[in-house]
Amino acid sequence: MFPTVAVLSTTKDAAKDTTFPVDGQLLRVLPRAGASLRNPDVNLPTLRTDGENYYLEMRVDADPDEASEVAVTRRIPIEDLSGEEWEELKEQYDSLDLEAYLGEGIKGLEKIQDRRMQRLIAALLTFLNPRQVSIVLYLYRAAAQEGNRPGVSFRSNDLLEAMGYKRTKDGGFPAKLRSQLHCDLMALHRTELVFAQSLPKGDSLGAKVTIKNVLRIKEFEVDNVPRDFDLDKAADYTYELADAYTVSLEFFEGPARTGDYVLFANNLDMTQRLGGSAKHNYKTKLLLYLASRLKWDSPEDGQFLTISKRYLFKNLDLLGSNSSRNNQLFWRTVEELRSGGYLMGAQELPGKRKNALIQFQINAEKISASSKK
Repeated sequence: MFPTVAVLSTTKDAAKDTTFPVDGQLLRVLPRAGASLRNPDVNLPTLRTDGENYYLEMRVDADPDEASEVAVTRRIPIEDLSGEEWEELKEQYDSLDLEAYLGEGIKGLEKIQDRRMQRLIAALLTFLNPRQVSIVLYLYRAAAQEGNRPGVSFRSNDLLEAMGYKRTKDGGFPAKLRSQLHCDLMALHRTELVFAQSLPKGDSLGAKVTIKNVLRIKEFEVDNVPRDFDLDKAADYTYELADAYTVSLEFFEGPARTGDYVLFANNLDMTQRLGGSAKHNYKTKLLLYLASRLKWDSPEDGQFLTISKRYLFKNLDLLGSNSSRNNQLFWRTVEELRSGGYLMGAQELPGKRKNALIQFQINAEKISASSKK
């Protein structure tokens, strides 16, 4: 499909200056953790209690035919509820025709009268969309620049600028964008990921269950006091943003300790398409999925990845019945990554159309994985 050109080698010292690491464990689960409602493995959100704690959760089922398609549950703990309040909430939730609402897309959630429930469900459904993934990558890059520590402090306006948003005449950003950023940060802060890993136990095989947030907000700052700002209230009811945040990256282990990471180029493009929906940012989706597969697979010659077209389309949300449109969007996205330098090329391998395979040649200067799986 595309001409193959040589990949220039770089020294380890140069790589440190031009790249930043993201933990391998996080990248393995990110595509599944961010699967959209259109994905056939995704279940509708449900309310659940374990007797002491209450959750709004959404499960992504595993695919037995592909190791990388792991089961992940994303859940938001619902705190400060009495037993009576839980029963009232459950009765209200059971009365919702959520499937019908979602048949109209995310906008269908506007029919839910309770503002907090509306926003919690929306946060769960849109969790780790490409815009939120860009925020996570921005924070990992900042962590590398601050000495590879899990704690990261940043100004909200700096992050909005890095995402390509334009300032207003007064030097700030529109209220809608500011509110959106706070809701994104709170979704990453609130939502727990629950997933299992195989764990050999003598002659038998057990499982290690991990529960982690992508990040946790530790502190926030407001510039104009006395300004009443509450993290939860702003995410659930109002349209506000703190001026600065300090977060802890919960998956962060540090490349020196585990040796399990993927390196991304420092000049990674994190700009958002103005006026467009985050779900249509196929470039970020494909880049993330390729980074994930670098940790699941063993790339041939360190840079050739061969992936089923069916799984590529599923993880890119190219799930419509119009196969011609899906193909056009896919190859257009591949070309975007090639133009950006992340791919040297890609081609569809000869074989059965139903089980088609795509081979990617990764540019190791832009994205490369440690050898540890």
